[in-house]
Parts: sequence; structure tokens; C-alpha cells
Amino acid sequence: MKEYDAIIIGSGPNGLSAAITIAREGYSVLVIEGAKVIGGGVRSDYVTAPEFRHDICSAFYPLGINSPFFKSLNLESYGLEWINPTSPVGHPLDNGESIILERSITDTAFGLGIDAESYKKLFDPLVESWPYIIEDILGPLRFPKHPIKTARFGLIGARSASGLINSKFKSERAKSLFAGIAAHATQPLDSPFTAGIGLTLNIAGHYTGWPIAKFGSQSISNALEKCLLEHGGEIETDNFVNSLEELPKTKIILCDITPKQLISIAGDKIKKKYLKSISKYRYGPGVFKIDWALDEPVPWASKDCYRAGTIHLGGTSLEIAQSEQEVSDGKHPDNPYVLIGQQSLFDKTRAPNGKHTLWGYSHVPNGSNEDMTDRIENQIERFAPGFKDLIIQKTIKTPVDMQQYNQNYIGGDIAGGIQDYRQLFTRPDWSLTPYATSTKGLYLCSSSTPPGSGVHGMCGYLAAKAALKREFNHTIKKL
Repeated sequence: MKEYDAIIIGSGPNGLSAAITIAREGYSVLVIEGAKVIGGGVRSDYVTAPEFRHDICSAFYPLGINSPFFKSLNLESYGLEWINPTSPVGHPLDNGESIILERSITDTAFGLGIDAESYKKLFDPLVESWPYIIEDILGPLRFPKHPIKTARFGLIGARSASGLINSKFKSERAKSLFAGIAAHATQPLDSPFTAGIGLTLNIAGHYTGWPIAKFGSQSISNALEKCLLEHGGEIETDNFVNSLEELPKTKIILCDITPKQLISIAGDKIKKKYLKSISKYRYGPGVFKIDWALDEPVPWASKDCYRAGTIHLGGTSLEIAQSEQEVSDGKHPDNPYVLIGQQSLFDKTRAPNGKHTLWGYSHVPNGSNEDMTDRIENQIERFAPGFKDLIIQKTIKTPVDMQQYNQNYIGGDIAGGIQDYRQLFTRPDWSLTPYATSTKGLYLCSSSTPPGSGVHGMCGYLAAKAALKREFNHTIKKL
């Protein structure tokens, strides 16, 4: 059996990024994927009707297009084409109007009325600092490269989203817009650091937008695969790893999996102290996902919503906060916060001529198997009367289904573990080298390590960088 310098378990964006990092330094690498197709949470498929191509999990990539690691790869040379919707985010209201996050801060502020100046005052300096602080944000806990700029962001971002909007904004328009963005944190909006997650996505929307990948999210994984193969890496699919004993001989192993799975395949090789620590790792709420094939675009009451790739449904900031709190309390909201993606408005390869795809999910308690279809569709109908009449076919996935599709999604948690104040900087445990386990040569490189969730590849890159330094005394040049 062939021997490798490194084996990567899992071909999600972090697994592929770890493999590329090692391969382009001249080491032999094998990626082993349990599914028949690479990509993990970055995949596309025909799951409703023929010719309707849907993003199975992730769909919009504000951090992907900003990722320092992805930029270093020039993925466009491997066939990836980003498409930016006209506006990143739309947030419809009950009165038939909507608030739109535009690429321009000034244009966004114009739609916020009395909060226009407050919005510009908040975001102008943060967006200006974005190129300097992005690597600090997408990195492990350490002394920042740009301490003053990063500290400004950190002081604001350490707050709760509710605290931020109530101190900065007066109008419900501004509060609702930011609440919808901050709710991507999948936590109660009064939790610390939820403002930081909202700020990150909001800033990225102004700086580079929230792009999609032409032909579907699988294009990102395919580009990463081509890059890896060009550097001599190998990929083996349809081989689910149940134990480290099954692997070919290798010097280091990097796992694009969560702590629960690491315990399952390597528990007998992990020291008791580390095992005890990662056994306490906590997972957050799950998602209930629906993909629709539509006869026409969603009939939004506010026509401005046709300019936005992502739509946040939930009404007012208080409604969104209540929905997220109910999920955290183990309840299923009657009026859930819903994330909608209308990729086919901007990428004509997604559906037959004149037809459309729609992508959406709501947050639900971890491990839930409750059907949220009616509640989600009622929220869409609330802001787009006649929507249900346009449905050709749909496919649903409960959190249980999500975990069956991708075992990294424990209980339907697509973030690789809750990112609250207790786990935002200490994933998966307290360590100056969070990627290294207690076992020599064994590393975690998934979103359960810093900087956490989002398709950016930085967890994989940073884990590989740490592994090369510790195991081969090989230092990687700066990106």
C-alpha cells in the first residue's frame, strides 16, 4: 500500500484547502472522502426536477470571495466564476416595502431614513479597514497584525446584536436589516459576539458582495480539486473511514470532521485529558431546508427584492429575535426566521428557460425531525402572495436528514459547533494550537477549529500550516 506524507479525511472546503496547502509545499497527499462526490457542504445536484440545479448546503460566499487563502490559489484559473447579485440582501416588510443591503454604503443608508448618518458612521471606517482586518478575523486567537483597526472592530463586535442595533439605530428599518444579517449566527440576538458575526457579513456585503458560483456551488469544490491535482495531490471517494487503522501509512493525518466523529474514529488513540475536553464540545441548532423548483420567480410584494440574491424573512427585529430565542429554548417557531436564496435570478444555468430554483432554510432545535414546511412557506407567502401556486416540486431535509447527508452536520448543525462566546475562540478546546490533538501527527482541520464556519478554507490552511511546522519543521511563506 502506498505511503503518504499526509492523509486528509473529508473533502469539504477545509479538507481540500489543507490538502492543497501541503501538496503545494511538495509533500504527497491523499484526500479520502466517504461520499461518492467531493465537496461536503459545497455541492450542487438535481434534487427536485430534471434540469433544476440546486445548492445542497451552502450557497452564498461573502467569506469565500474574501478568503486570503482562496485568493492565493486564483481559483478563477481553475474554472470558478463568481456571480454577484445586484444587491447582497433583501429584507421585505409587511407593508409591501423592503430594506435592501446595497453594495454601496451610501445607497444602503439612503433607504434607512433617520438612521442614514448613523449607518454611515458605523460602517464607513469598518469597510475601509476590511482589507487589513480580514486575515485577523479569519484566523486563530492571537495578537492582531493591525491592532488598532482590529480592536475597533472587536470592541463593537463583542456586543450582542440586539445591544448594537438598539444603541446605534432608531428606525425599525435599520434594526430589521441588521437583525436579519446577525441571525446567521444561529444564536439568540442578545448573546455576546452576535454583533461581530453580523458586522462581518454586513461589511463583506459592501466590500465584495455575497456572490454565488456559476453552475452551482459544486464549481467551488471542482476548482479546489483541480488545484490539488495540479500540485500532485490524490483524491479517493466512496470510502468512509470508520477507524484510523484503515488508512494507508502516513506521517500526518488531518481530519475535516467534528470532535464527535474524531472520538468515534480515533478515541482509542487520544489522551484522556483531551478526550474529556472535546467530549464536552457543544453543537448548536439545526436547520430545516427546502429546495423548490418554481414555474416563475417568487412574486415578492416589494419588487426591490428581485435585485437581491439573499432574502431574509422574519419581519421586525423583535420578531427575528423572538424566533431565534425560541429555537435556542428548544422550540419550533410559528413564524420562523427564514433565509432564502434566489440564485436562478442571476445564474441562468440553474433552471430551464423561464423557470427558477429557490433555496431556503430555517433554524430549528438540534436533532429535530419536525416538519417546518408549512411554517416556512407561510413566511414566504406573507411577503410574496401567490408563491405556493408556483411550486412545481420541492425537496425537504430535516436536521436528521442533513446529518445523514453529511455526518459533519451533527443534529443538523451546519456550523460545526455553536459559535457562542464559549466556543468562538476556543474551538475545539483551550489551546494555543487548536488544530493539534493530543496525538502526535493527528490534527483537526474542520470548521470546529478557528476561525469557524463559513466557506473560506482558512481552517484547513491554518491546520496544515501548523502540522507542517510541528511535524516537518517546515514553515510556509505568508499568503
